[in-house]
Amino acid sequence: MITLSVVVPVRDGEAYLGDALTSLVRNRTSEFETEVVIVDDGSTDATAEVVEDFRRDLPALTVVRNPAPLGLAGARNAGLKPAAGRYVTFLDADDWLAPGYLPRLVAAIDGLGCDFVRVDHVRAEGRRRETQRAPQARRGVVLDPRDGILPAGEKTMVDYPYAWAGIYRRELGDLLTFPDGLHTAEDRPWIWRLHRLARSYAVVSLAGVFYRRGLTASLTGIGDERQLHFFDAYEIVLDETEPEFLPKAARNLCALLAHHVELAGRFAPAVRDRFDERARAALARLPRETRAEAVGGLEPERAALLGPYLPGGPGA
Repeated sequence: MITLSVVVPVRDGEAYLGDALTSLVRNRTSEFETEVVIVDDGSTDATAEVVEDFRRDLPALTVVRNPAPLGLAGARNAGLKPAAGRYVTFLDADDWLAPGYLPRLVAAIDGLGCDFVRVDHVRAEGRRRETQRAPQARRGVVLDPRDGILPAGEKTMVDYPYAWAGIYRRELGDLLTFPDGLHTAEDRPWIWRLHRLARSYAVVSLAGVFYRRGLTASLTGIGDERQLHFFDAYEIVLDETEPEFLPKAARNLCALLAHHVELAGRFAPAVRDRFDERARAALARLPRETRAEAVGGLEPERAALLGPYLPGGPGA
C-alpha cells in the first residue's frame, strides 16, 4: 500500500515547478517512496514538458490534466481523486521541500495516530528565510481539533489555513476536499471544516515546506474578480459554523476584509464597486453585537477602514 500521496496543482508553472519536483526527488530513499499526483490545470506554457522530465526520477508519478483551468480548489480536488496513499499532503508548484522532510512528516503522524498533523513552515522571499510557527503552542500531543478554533481574539489554528502545512489521513474523505470554484481563500472553509468535524490532530515542530513569496504572477497580487472569492469562502464558514464559533468567524472575516480594503487600489473600478457592495452585505449579515465585537477587536486604524461598510456608515 502507498503510504503518502503528494498532490501538486500547477498552472503555467514552468518557471518554478522544477524546483518543487526536484525537492520531491530529494525526499525519496530506498526505504521511503511517495506517490506524486500532479494536476496540470489548463497550462499553456511548458509545464507538461517539465513534468515529463521527471518521469524517471519520480516513478510513482500520476498526471491529471484539466483541459480548462478549474482553479486551485478544483485542481486539488482533481488530485485527491486518484490519490491512493494512506496519507495525503499538498505542495504548491512554486514552493519546495527540505530533503528528508516527508519521511519525518509521515513518522510524526504514524507516531501520534491522529487524523491530521500540522507543521510550521519557512517563508522564502528572495534570499530571506523566516520560520512561521503554527499558532498552537502545545506540540507533539494529540488534541481535540475544536479546541483549536477559539478564543476569538487570539490567533488560533483556523488562522493558519495553509493546506500544504500538514499531513492528513486519506480516510478523512470529503473533509479533505475544497469548495469548488474558489480561486482565493479556498483553504479558509477547508480548515474550519477540519477543525470542526475531525476527531483528533496535533502540531509538531517541523518546518520543511519553503513557501515562496513575492512572485509577480501570484494571484494574491492580482486585483481581478477572483480576489472577491474570500466573500464566498466566508459565506460558507458562516453558513456552517456553530453559534459558539461565530465570534471567531466574524473576527476572521473583519480582519481579512480590512486587509483587502488596504489593498483596494489594485481593483479595477467595476471590481471595486462589486467589492464595496459585497463588503456591506457581509458585515450586514453578522449579528449586531457580534459585528461590534469583531470590529472593535481590530487595531483602531484597521477598524476605521471598515467604517464606510458598516450598516448606517457613510457608504451605506
